[in-house]
Amino acid sequence: MDIKSIALLTKQLHVPAYLFNTDEFEARAALVKKYFGEKTGLCFSIKANPFLLSDIPAIFDKIEVCSPGELTICEKTGVDMKRVIFSGVNKGKADVERAMDDGVGTFTAESWLHIQLINDAAKARGIRVPLLVRLTAGSQFGMDENDVLSILRDRDCYDGIEVVGLHFFSGTQKKKAKIIEKELTYLDEFCTRVKDELGFEIDRVEYGTGLAVDYFSDDADALEEQRLSEISPKIREIADKYALTVEMGRFFAAPCGYYLTGVVDVKTNKGINYAILDGGLHQLKYDGQLQGMQIPKILHIGADETQEKLKWTLCGSLCTTADVIARDAEFSDMSISDILIFCRVGAYSVMEGMSIFLSRDLPQVALYSEKKGLRIVREPFDTDVFNTP
Repeated sequence: MDIKSIALLTKQLHVPAYLFNTDEFEARAALVKKYFGEKTGLCFSIKANPFLLSDIPAIFDKIEVCSPGELTICEKTGVDMKRVIFSGVNKGKADVERAMDDGVGTFTAESWLHIQLINDAAKARGIRVPLLVRLTAGSQFGMDENDVLSILRDRDCYDGIEVVGLHFFSGTQKKKAKIIEKELTYLDEFCTRVKDELGFEIDRVEYGTGLAVDYFSDDADALEEQRLSEISPKIREIADKYALTVEMGRFFAAPCGYYLTGVVDVKTNKGINYAILDGGLHQLKYDGQLQGMQIPKILHIGADETQEKLKWTLCGSLCTTADVIARDAEFSDMSISDILIFCRVGAYSVMEGMSIFLSRDLPQVALYSEKKGLRIVREPFDTDVFNTP
């Protein structure tokens, strides 16, 4: 979206606000599909931005859900539960039973406890559910190779579980194709080992690439497309051997988001120009940002382009010197009531910030597409509501 389009929409929004362009979300998914090929399924991890779920494109085969709250969002938005992969490191008995009663299509197991809970719940309902066993990458997530092999070896002992494949995700913001290629080679070799040792063929592989998003580069779109191009041969190779689904959140969602915040005060302290915004770091998060030292793409509504450009330090409303969003960002003018639009915030900012610090209201959230227009999906929310004795 360009600044003129957003400026028109701003008149209908309550700033600060998040604006997510679902056309751009769908276009990013289509771009990934183009590089990864028809055989590769796509899974959107909704922890990156659950507000996009109501407009989830049909191109997504699966939706990853990692908590009871995210399951509630799926229930409220009416998504096809057969598309849901119920994942997450913390699954309790009630969570598993609820997901099963919802008709969730696939479960993941990250521990022996998960195996027991899922198997028991399925047996009690007289059903068998598809299960992906998560293989650890060396963190608290997933299970060790020996444990995975043991589960697969005894797979016929579980009356409520049909083990269909593996789940693997090691981390995010991977810029080098070699890292992803190495992980896929490891998965392929492990599947071969399973076949050789146990006579069991892995059917499905659910793989999170953790592909990097560029927040501070002028040519971010080109860099990210280059990464898709570099890893696509390996992705297609694995998709020829297994029913491969690529799971991502950040890479799909980041480019479609905009954070709108207003200038509430301007001043100069010790030669530094400061603009105080009605938002802040509790609502805006760029991975890799540190004390505002890197400058993302920022659009400025209200600028007087005839004025000389000056350097500004943009600060939020929190009572901490850490609330610096950008240092030495250049603008031709800066006045109270101007609107700044921070780009590429479609992933995590709306969910990951210190949202209730200083009891500031949660921002309005809106979706936009050419077909459906502007829709408000959450009004500003008071965080200072609590029960008094």
